[in-house]
Amino acid sequence: MLIIYEGKDSSTIRILIADDHAIVREGIKQILSGTSDIVVAGEARDGNEVMEKLVNDNFDLIILDITMPGKSGLEVLKDIKNHRPRLPVLILSMYPAEQYAERVLKEGASGYISKECAPNELIKAIRQIHKGIKYHCPST
Repeated sequence: MLIIYEGKDSSTIRILIADDHAIVREGIKQILSGTSDIVVAGEARDGNEVMEKLVNDNFDLIILDITMPGKSGLEVLKDIKNHRPRLPVLILSMYPAEQYAERVLKEGASGYISKECAPNELIKAIRQIHKGIKYHCPST
């Protein structure tokens, strides 16, 4: 007997974008819309919304802004790691890597990318992190 499982395509990377600026979330969605393997499955404006979304949905990776209202991205990262320790988190920041990259990687992030990096670096980061490889954007 042949049993075929028709679940979600395991090659599709489901992303949650967490940034308090709608224009940034839209820009990220636009960048990722040209890929066939990455799907934006959710959006959050703050840390509380991130945690609510994690209860109600499964994501393969979170893109998390380091500066958000209420809880900072670093505080949200700690919350995520307490509840879903294996869930990869890519920190997105306006700050250069020299300021935060090492710190966030030590605190459990899977990668760090500056908003100064080229759009194709975001796609590269997501794919690399999804494979289990740490990432940070080369200095610009």
